Amino acid sequence: MTKRAGILVAVGATVAGLVTAVPSAASTAPGAPRAAAPLKWTACGTKAYPTQQCATVRAPLDHDRPSGRKVTLALSRIPHTAKTSQGPLLVNPGGPGGSGLSMAGFVASSLPAKVAAQYDVIGFDPRGVGRSSPALDCVPKHFDPVRPDTVPGSPRDERTNRERAASFAAACGEKHGDLLPFMDTVSTAKDLDVIRRALGARQINYFGYSYGTYLGAVYAKLFPERVRRLVLDSIVDPDGVWYEDNLGQDYAFDARHKAFAAWVAKNDATYRLGTDPAKVEAAWYRMRAAVSKHPAAGKVGPSELEDTFLPGGYYNGYWPQLAEAFAAYVNDKDEDALATAYDDFAAVDASGDNGYSVYTAVQCRDTGWPKSWTTWRNDTWQAHRKAPFMSWNNTWYNAPCATWPVAPLRPVRVTNHEIPPALLFQATDDAATPYEGGLSMHRKLKGSRLVVEEDGGNHGISLSGNDCLDAHLIAYLTDGTLPRSGGSGADAVCDALPEPEATATAKAATGQKGSTLHSLLGFRG
Repeated sequence: MTKRAGILVAVGATVAGLVTAVPSAASTAPGAPRAAAPLKWTACGTKAYPTQQCATVRAPLDHDRPSGRKVTLALSRIPHTAKTSQGPLLVNPGGPGGSGLSMAGFVASSLPAKVAAQYDVIGFDPRGVGRSSPALDCVPKHFDPVRPDTVPGSPRDERTNRERAASFAAACGEKHGDLLPFMDTVSTAKDLDVIRRALGARQINYFGYSYGTYLGAVYAKLFPERVRRLVLDSIVDPDGVWYEDNLGQDYAFDARHKAFAAWVAKNDATYRLGTDPAKVEAAWYRMRAAVSKHPAAGKVGPSELEDTFLPGGYYNGYWPQLAEAFAAYVNDKDEDALATAYDDFAAVDASGDNGYSVYTAVQCRDTGWPKSWTTWRNDTWQAHRKAPFMSWNNTWYNAPCATWPVAPLRPVRVTNHEIPPALLFQATDDAATPYEGGLSMHRKLKGSRLVVEEDGGNHGISLSGNDCLDAHLIAYLTDGTLPRSGGSGADAVCDALPEPEATATAKAATGQKGSTLHSLLGFRG
């Protein structure tokens, strides 16, 4: 299980030390030009991905001044093995702030070998992330326990959290003031085109999850002629970036938390927490109140408890392990069980600090946020009354944007009639990127096709074990085949995977195929 600081990211730990130089494979995609300065790929294979290669490419910090200061972007590649290549397939796990180096190996190994062999699958750490340099880390240990309760019980409590968020923003400005004006989605999208040119490709194929869908849509808007195929999975609503999208998450995550409580109630024989979902949910909030007075094992207070259970809103494969810890605390007063779950799902390491720093830098710069704290407060209390699970947690996570030291940009209008038809995936009950976002992007990308997972609540649904979804992905990557158009709604519908089985050895549940993907995805967006 990867460590998490609000963003759960599997950083490129699978990228081993650079070993021997490997020449860059020449692209055989039609019309692909030769790169002016071919990348120097070096072998960095792992046990899981033995053919993996690594490289770096330099991009302008400020793309309006291409001859000025440079940033270095870290790349990974699983090279094509077929005689004819369909060109590079760039993959991104989301965030913003997610490391993408491990994604190349995951995607290449998850696709049928015959399909993967036709692509150079390219992972990358976006600017500021992971092995790219310089890497952001505004306030190390910002998420160390025990943090203040997210839900303010008094004006003093609210002021404490406001000051904490403002100090994070100020520290970012002091430490990375030279970088923050260039930490945004448009700059990252322009970096993708630097990577394309370095690969010597006339066009790229792109496959993005979560925030990666917005990045892909922005790239397609800026460089429509450079897009060959475009796959977007679990789609950000481009009309809501970023304040409105976060408010939408508050309600959607609360609904998923209720779904978790209902699943626990259905499995009362295992967890002994009752058969009434409402009473199970009430027991969870009593647990929250208890750790507010006495943090479990000295490190799991209410904020840490929310962070621990938040991943269950992204992926129901985590439910058995979370339910086991929940039951152990309630039934057996086992504080260590909660502490272990916190270590597995929410504890922060350096990669989490880096991920959160990039997350705030990009989201605060991409677009304007409310200038009045009264707006934040009123909107959050309104959401909290109906959806208490993470509304205040989410507000404090994004609150540095209220005092961000760099002026915001205007978000890109991603409506696009110039690119080839894109393939979109969306679950109806996705909490991180609610269903409406998929419909909105579908309307904006002319000729796109939307494949819907009916009654699915996971975030990131292709290559996670659903054969119906994957059949559409494979057909599209093989030869561009798309489902027949169904109008403005879903063009194809797949049933969701069954809910996980309750088990007394819950960690076994995380061995499901989908857990590999979800350990790589950037949470919160």
